[in-house]
Amino acid sequence: MENYAGLDLSMESTQVCIIDEKGRTLASEKVESSPAAIADMLDRHAPLARAVIETGRMSPAICHGLRELGVPLVCIDARQAHQSLKAMKANKTDPHDAAGLAQLARTGFYKEAFVKSPAAHGVRSVIAARSHLVEARVKLDNMIRGLCATFGYRPGPGQGKAFLDRVMEATHIPGLGEAITSLLSVRSAIVDQIKEMDRRLRLIASQSQACEILMTIPGVGIQTSAAFAAAIDEAGRFRQSRNVGAYFGLVPRRHQSGEIDWTGRITKQGDGMVRKLLYEAANSILTRSRETFALKTWAMKIAKRRGLKKARVALARRLAVIMHAMLRDGTLFQA
Repeated sequence: MENYAGLDLSMESTQVCIIDEKGRTLASEKVESSPAAIADMLDRHAPLARAVIETGRMSPAICHGLRELGVPLVCIDARQAHQSLKAMKANKTDPHDAAGLAQLARTGFYKEAFVKSPAAHGVRSVIAARSHLVEARVKLDNMIRGLCATFGYRPGPGQGKAFLDRVMEATHIPGLGEAITSLLSVRSAIVDQIKEMDRRLRLIASQSQACEILMTIPGVGIQTSAAFAAAIDEAGRFRQSRNVGAYFGLVPRRHQSGEIDWTGRITKQGDGMVRKLLYEAANSILTRSRETFALKTWAMKIAKRRGLKKARVALARRLAVIMHAMLRDGTLFQA
């Protein structure tokens, strides 16, 4: 007789529930949130047919750790699991959630989620860190402009050396100079870290065959190619390239019930960072690229018929499909 386990993961501890083939509870206890502690508890109730865990911040590390220890673990989509667990129990508690996950493991009523490799998460962490640093720099620039405007000084647009030179002219203004000097010091440190993140991304792209393939597409640069390759991780996990558009939330939302049937805007599900970068790449192709090729011509026809915004979304979706096919087949972009 094989058993099934549900793991309700949190930062410090994990609630583990183990049931048998008939759904009867064999054990329910809380252990430390580490692969070794969880595996030790599961081994005491072997043989284990399947253990289930939800997607979350700590899920990748725990999943990889448990699988290395030989635990048959399945990571499932947290949104689907939430609806199932909500229907099972009126009160939401850790033991109830773990018991519900164990029942999902027993019945097989779940949608398995792909767990990306540590290397893919490493690339994503660099891109995410760079994005937050850029946001911090923009906030500092806006704060500097606001403080200067209060004293009647306008440094003007821009973010480069000319902008900094104009801001430095305001440091002699009483009551403003000390604040501006402090903000510029912090801004300088942030800009240095942004350059360091850019250097790391260039190094990652130079060592990645996937990035070299994707960057043959006009408008797709280092950041977009690295983020897309990391999000896909294994091209073979998609049976059809057209499914990648839905994976990144670039397909229209549809609601059908009886006589009601409507199609709305894109779902915006999945990886928001990659979706944003694909949209920016599409905008670059439509508005900045001087080359003329079939993909751009197709998108320009949509722009004339439906508007530039919808053309960007359609092109971003088409880019996702093409980029996955290129990764799957190892081919370069053909204009």
